[in-house]
Amino acid sequence: MKLIVMIQHQFELWETPAWFDQRLRQDFPGLQIVRFSTRDGCEQELDDAEIIFTWALKPEQFARAARLQWIHCPAAAVHQLMFRELVNSNALLTNGRNVHGKVVAEHVLALIFALAKNLPYAMRLQARRVWGLELMWAESARPREVSGATVGLVGVGSIGREAAKSAAALGMNVIATRQDPGEPAPEGVRKVFGTNELSKMLGESDYVVLAVPVTASTKKMIDAKQLAAMRPNACLINIGRGAVLDEAALVDALRTKTIAAAALDVFEKEPLPQDSPLWKMENVLITPHTAGLTDKLWERQYAFFSENLRRFMNGQPLLAVVDKQKGY
Repeated sequence: MKLIVMIQHQFELWETPAWFDQRLRQDFPGLQIVRFSTRDGCEQELDDAEIIFTWALKPEQFARAARLQWIHCPAAAVHQLMFRELVNSNALLTNGRNVHGKVVAEHVLALIFALAKNLPYAMRLQARRVWGLELMWAESARPREVSGATVGLVGVGSIGREAAKSAAALGMNVIATRQDPGEPAPEGVRKVFGTNELSKMLGESDYVVLAVPVTASTKKMIDAKQLAAMRPNACLINIGRGAVLDEAALVDALRTKTIAAAALDVFEKEPLPQDSPLWKMENVLITPHTAGLTDKLWERQYAFFSENLRRFMNGQPLLAVVDKQKGY
């Protein structure tokens, strides 16, 4: 059986470490492993590959892989793989949603606390060496309690479910939207709305968390109309993908105080352009797509992928299988 590890990224953490292949060879001695640091130049090796571990794949490369049975993407997002040939094929596609769920949920909670306690403003005062006791109370969004506040989750996949459990444990009221509201509510979620009731859910939330994948139906799903449905003291948190949010509409909503603040980890264009007005807005907290960062990332990736590899070799169902027709 042949596995191609095909990972290319300019950020060091997103590259598989050398020990990853070595441990695979130790744990799966009958597995042939070929590594490429780029998607280019690997075409001949694709001809007889049965498994590919990659962030992305070109349609013409997929066409060459006649024996391919399974693609694993270590990211949670797979929209970059949703080309017609792959979607309509019999090849299995799995992703890293089980790896990233708890880590990103921690980041969500960190952002909620930062916004609730107005830490961004406190840090700006610190940079100016200002003892801003009165300023923190009178000239900014006043610090408030997290317990008892309502969190509205747009999406209850692996990240949303983990965030719901943690938020509920802190005494927060958790509500959510999902395509089928009739399904049992995930742990910690008090009330589930259908996607056609998104505006209603937004209007009941103190903190709105975007945790949906990019699909045809989710692109810019949060636009000016949906932002206007939010409470004036509500905060928006996006740890999903930048494409699900209309950034221009968000800037307007923040300038006009339609909503109180936003904490953004993902953007329509990354890196966020230097001329983006978001950089200078005092009611915006920016993290540079770091919600999934952890020093345990590749240990978590290895544990998950090796379990799926054992299942694959034994003919057992795989974990985190992507519904290619839905795109997640």
